Order: sequence, then C-alpha cells, then structure tokens
Amino acid sequence: MLPAERRIRRHDEFTTTVRDGRRASVPGLRVHLHRDDTAPARPSRAGFIVGRRVGSAVVRNRVRRRLRHLLAPRLAVLPPGTNIVVRAGSAAATMTRAEL
Repeated sequence: MLPAERRIRRHDEFTTTVRDGRRASVPGLRVHLHRDDTAPARPSRAGFIVGRRVGSAVVRNRVRRRLRHLLAPRLAVLPPGTNIVVRAGSAAATMTRAEL
C-alpha cells in the first residue's frame, strides 16, 4: 500500500498527468509522467487506471496491487513534484511480474 501522500486521488490530477505528461507504452501498459514545477516540495506520487476491459473486479484489483507493489520502491528515485499514472490494458491481466 502506498502512503496517502504518495497517491494521486483527485480526478483533475489524473487528467493533468495524462493530458500534459510524457508517455511511454508497451503492450498492455501505458505510463504517463508529469513534472509539476508549482509543487516542488511535494513528494512524487502515483496513480493507477485499470478499466473494466482488464477483467472482473478481482482481476482488476490484482493487477492494481501488482503494479503498486512494483512501483512503490521506484517512487523514491523520481524527483519531487513528479506525478506518474500507469494505465493498464487488457493484456496486463495475463502478464508476468517480469513483463510488468
């Protein structure tokens, strides 16, 4: 579980990160990274988008937990004020840990 100060929760923060951030994609995942220069003292934060195409609620929550577990130690490396949003596609449900 990510601490509260490390999570993106508000819709407008997700929207800003996805719309204005830099993107990188691999089959099954898309990552959006946005540096907010107005809040340099804020720690880096992460958010996850796992839609219904991925599977049932059980599968979606499993994918979200796996992604959160993989990303948590990497947040400390990112510069302060950075937001990262990971959007899981339908292929993420069957990906191994190494593929994620």
